[in-house]
Amino acid sequence: MKAVFISFNQAYYEMILAIMDRNNIRGFTYWETVQGRGTHKGEPHYGSHAWPTLNSAILAIVEKEKVSNFLDLLNKLDKQTEAQGLRAFVWDVEQSI
Repeated sequence: MKAVFISFNQAYYEMILAIMDRNNIRGFTYWETVQGRGTHKGEPHYGSHAWPTLNSAILAIVEKEKVSNFLDLLNKLDKQTEAQGLRAFVWDVEQSI
């Protein structure tokens, strides 16, 4: 199993859930409001008057064989509107209960 952490502009929420549903990726934890800024470019998402947009985050536990396709689909979504901001990171899940 892998843990896929996705940080994204709140506008992407329904689209990401649709990708997960179509690919039978079920288990996840969702944070509605997170703040941050990209490493190289893009506007900050701070929820302030100067930078009003906000991000959300999902931590999904994904079967190893589904991760590559999932990341490809997320990357395609990001490429459609790069200024919105979407990033995904993958970690090994060594144990769970």
